[in-house]
Amino acid sequence: MSVKDKAILVTGASQGIGRGVALRLAKDGANLALVDIKADKLEAVKAEVEALGVKATTFTADVSNRDQVFAAVDHAERELGGFDVIINNAGIAQVKPLDDVRPEDLERIYRINIDGVVWGIQAAASKFRARGHKGKIINASSIAGHDGFALLGVYSATKFAVRALTQAAAKEYASHQITVNAYCPGIVGTDMWVEIDERFSELTGTPKGETYKKYVDGIALGRAQTPDDVAALVAFLSSDDSDYITGQAILTDGGIVYR
Repeated sequence: MSVKDKAILVTGASQGIGRGVALRLAKDGANLALVDIKADKLEAVKAEVEALGVKATTFTADVSNRDQVFAAVDHAERELGGFDVIINNAGIAQVKPLDDVRPEDLERIYRINIDGVVWGIQAAASKFRARGHKGKIINASSIAGHDGFALLGVYSATKFAVRALTQAAAKEYASHQITVNAYCPGIVGTDMWVEIDERFSELTGTPKGETYKKYVDGIALGRAQTPDDVAALVAFLSSDDSDYITGQAILTDGGIVYR
């Protein structure tokens, strides 16, 4: 399995899973375009990537903005001398009872978690076709894209949508030798889960850390997930070894949701 010398764009690359994915791909020899809305953090990840002996470039973009996503892909091709894989990793969480959800809540999370994936799919597929070669589109779903979770109803809806988009895009682009897959993490020890745990604490009155512990205790393999665990699957999906896999949303959760 190798991604050596592939040109790969990762959104949401400044921290958490995105940073973990970028570092794993760099270790495996890929050249990377790091995209995020947080420009200051991106530079730190770029330095980490370059220290592994590969090329890296950064681009500040809001994935909910179609023009900015297309510009990011153009930048990646120009700076890396090619374009082979996009990883639509950027996303946000939302912990809120369904009774309390308001239009502005839906608009914000939909624009990032759904619109951002659509624009990434469009931009990458357009670039692959223009270059006349195969390509890989890899989207971030979640265990919440397989099971709806209480107080995470809207977030779950966005991740179910990512699965649907992944399946539809796989069918639409197969004739161009473009594969489209998704990865579905579980309970990952990142800043996102710190935020989720804090919101559960506010809403339910449970002590901070209790919700995180409850979910971790339910993992069959007995530990919380790390960004490296997720990155291992993403590296496989980015490699030529996954060429005959498309339209799948693969669970990588240590044993929480079973399909």
